[in-house]
Amino acid sequence: MKVLVAHNAYQQRGGEDAVVQAEIDLLRRGGHEVLEYRRHNDDISGIGRLSLARQTLWSERTQRELTGLLQQQRVDVVHAHNLFPLISPSLYAACRQAEVPVVQTLHNFRIACPAATFMRDGAPCEQCLDRRPWPAVVHGCYRNSRVQTAVLAATNTLQHWRGTWQRDIARYIVLSEFARRKFIEAGLPAQRLVVKPNFVEAPALNSSERHGFLFVGRLSAEKGVATLAQAMCLNAERANGPQMPARVHVRVQVQVAGTGPDAAQLHGVPGIQALGAVAPAHVMPLMAASQAVLIPSLWYEGFPRTLVEAFASGTPVIASRIGALAELVDHGRTGLLVPPGNAEELANTLRWAQDNPRPMQEMGARARAEYEARFTPERNLRELLAIYQAARLPQTRLLRPAAQRA
Repeated sequence: MKVLVAHNAYQQRGGEDAVVQAEIDLLRRGGHEVLEYRRHNDDISGIGRLSLARQTLWSERTQRELTGLLQQQRVDVVHAHNLFPLISPSLYAACRQAEVPVVQTLHNFRIACPAATFMRDGAPCEQCLDRRPWPAVVHGCYRNSRVQTAVLAATNTLQHWRGTWQRDIARYIVLSEFARRKFIEAGLPAQRLVVKPNFVEAPALNSSERHGFLFVGRLSAEKGVATLAQAMCLNAERANGPQMPARVHVRVQVQVAGTGPDAAQLHGVPGIQALGAVAPAHVMPLMAASQAVLIPSLWYEGFPRTLVEAFASGTPVIASRIGALAELVDHGRTGLLVPPGNAEELANTLRWAQDNPRPMQEMGARARAEYEARFTPERNLRELLAIYQAARLPQTRLLRPAAQRA
């Protein structure tokens, strides 16, 4: 197949950018031709605020460039990822004009929530789920700016009015059943929403010695950094009594790989070893040497690449019982679930896991089996190609001129 992948890269490379590149590499290894239409948020610095707002709503540049590209190249399908802010929904119009079907991966909830997270004031918030995004404007949910939030709200509202979500996307890829239910509530057509999880390519990593726990990710509020810090302090108090001596004995140890705005909350916390930014190639060996990977998130995670990497490493996951995490981690089988934001329960779970290495090893083995059954590149390629074919065939019949249909 010949696929055009469109993606607006983020200023700070994250999991979504990594997933996009992994899928491009996967398609090319499978013998498929991939064209790329890229924009990068680094370009924002040279654009005025008013011009950026206009481009976010509708980019004439995208429509012009995509129209030309699709006229020159006979593309089977366009696979869109992040379009915010520079590519914009004008991509859909260019594809409709060229009669090329669009597959849209929804990595986050931006179509239904201007902040993309369904989170406000440290807790889940679904006030905009009914397709009226104006509560987000009142609260300035995107970057604490009512103006910037209003631009996003207007973009979503405009596409609803135009019928874009119902008419112009042949298939949506969502990352979990939880996300699929939320997008159906937000008004997307259920018959076009297909669940395809993320994947990683990884050989079996066996470590005879596993010690402590590992947190990998951005150190920000929605990731549960404060909850982790509180849980570790509670464990230190229990190990040493309420009056901790100068030299604190801590049984539970957590390595933290990542940086972010909440990094200071972990400074001086007993049992925390800050590793800072860790190269991707070094993450999975760290996981393979850990008893469990921690994902104490407070928000509806899409599909953390960290979780798939942990499973591939044969490492169970201790995660918050919220959103897709409650679906992806089978409690007691491939990991353990705790209430989000509950430091007491997280502390208890960490101590139990520390004291019960054999059950944790068994969960890790089942996690690896889960990876091999659901999250390998080979399976993901089959699922992706099936989605492309499903997008093409009905669309081809719908777009064929009446004379040819007769």
